Amino acid sequence: MREISSSITFEIKAGETVPMVVTRSTQLRAYGGSVWVTRSDDVEDYFLETGHTLRLRRGERLWLSVEGSPQAQLAFSVPMRADERCMNWFARVGERFGTWLRQGWRTV
Repeated sequence: MREISSSITFEIKAGETVPMVVTRSTQLRAYGGSVWVTRSDDVEDYFLETGHTLRLRRGERLWLSVEGSPQAQLAFSVPMRADERCMNWFARVGERFGTWLRQGWRTV
């Protein structure tokens, strides 16, 4: 089995506090409003404006809420590992090289 999607997007309304546990190192991005993030093992609170991101560590706990707007959307995405980026690069180079070798050939 292969993971197809490594991102989740959801919406928080004003007045809600959403508790979460991070199971994989993840990146959090705010859309459509400011988000207040409290993290376990961190004395700071974070206020993410629209488009800003925050890297999250595996195993930490979060408490998320909207700050100053009626709602906000949050997108969690798992960054690609270095070996996956490398394999994608080799695949792209291989496709270009293969296309160059097959010029004049039709593929069915």
